[in-house]
Amino acid sequence: MFEKSIKLFQEAEKYIPGGVNSPVRAFKSVGGNPVFMVRGNGSKMYDADGNEYVDFIGSWGPHLLGHNHPVITSAISEKLKFATSFGAPTEDEINMAKLINGLVPSVEMVRMVNSGTEACMAAVRVARGFTGREKIIKFEGCYHGHADFFLIKAGSGALTLGVPNSPGVTVSNANDTLVARYNDIKSVESLVFANKGQVAAIIVEPVVGNMGCVIPKPGFLEDLRELCTKEGIILIFDEVMTGFRLSKGGAQELFRIKPDLSTFGKIIGGGLPVGAFGGRADIMRKLAPLGPVYQAGTLSGNPLAMAAGSAMLNYIIDNPGLYSELEAKTKKIQDEFEKVNKSFGKDYTINRIGSMISLFFTSEPVSDFESAVTSDTNLFGKYFHEMLKRGIYLPPAQFESWFISTAISDMDIEKTVKAHEESLKAIL
Repeated sequence: MFEKSIKLFQEAEKYIPGGVNSPVRAFKSVGGNPVFMVRGNGSKMYDADGNEYVDFIGSWGPHLLGHNHPVITSAISEKLKFATSFGAPTEDEINMAKLINGLVPSVEMVRMVNSGTEACMAAVRVARGFTGREKIIKFEGCYHGHADFFLIKAGSGALTLGVPNSPGVTVSNANDTLVARYNDIKSVESLVFANKGQVAAIIVEPVVGNMGCVIPKPGFLEDLRELCTKEGIILIFDEVMTGFRLSKGGAQELFRIKPDLSTFGKIIGGGLPVGAFGGRADIMRKLAPLGPVYQAGTLSGNPLAMAAGSAMLNYIIDNPGLYSELEAKTKKIQDEFEKVNKSFGKDYTINRIGSMISLFFTSEPVSDFESAVTSDTNLFGKYFHEMLKRGIYLPPAQFESWFISTAISDMDIEKTVKAHEESLKAIL
């Protein structure tokens, strides 16, 4: 079934560390060999062996409309007639900035970059430059890319500093990163008050996607906003996943919270590599060439990504029923999965918001990292491979959100629910 993929992986291991260019693709969390893809169309992906899959990762979020949507591909094809990049300003960058500023009320100025990692890294830098402070607070289980000061795990107590969780990250980087517990405002307050006047920014995924889909408790984001305002701390929403996916204005529109800075990626590139960060004009004006905070990127705002992203955002504007459609599809999956789970006498936790959903192999409510890791990861690994055999491609890790696209049909949902039932029967 996977002969060509196995051979490709064996060859890749000779030239690429671990045989992959992003670790989760190696299937280490679920076991077995990764599947090599060759094409995608609509809700489907096709691997090197010709197997077809209903796709529930959508390139980890960008494919809101499914693979190869004509609105996106035609925009790229048209722009390709002129250039791939210039390293000079283009009108496309202005158009993209206007779209983002118009859709997200908190964004007064925006700068394009090349990835979500770069956007989060730059947002923290400008927050430090604006406040003159050095420390930041992040949350255990939230992922903001692989910049050194994000690869920090929680210390042994609420008032301890974080410690590096990757070789190559220095202790000095860790000393400036404080780690709080998601959905626990008291853990944040303890860190802020123990480091009074030293915290430049608090960065948070308003809805977490990187320990599975985890939703903020009522009042948590509001309390963060109030605390940051009171203490002169820059509140950064990492909306790389949630931006333009949960609503046209992202999670911040959904929860009616206005951060000081926001980071974006994925959907704003229509599937091409892209990132952006933006927010209050007085903060953004600290960036070079206006201000002293340096940030640059040779391919930032390249015409192809801007064309794809503009096409995507204009499609969102022109199709106001998009999010209710996604909501209905994703809720149907949740409802049908819960029926199947009950038929097996299982009360596995399913978290869902909009078109993001996760099935956790635990009966515990999942609201933070500590509760997420009560999941049975071995069982999830078995489940993943059973679903894969039945033509359903899920994130190859328990602690990743699934992403639903408008291309997912009722027939796809029926197939997925049937595969879910058969997979549970096979592993339980």
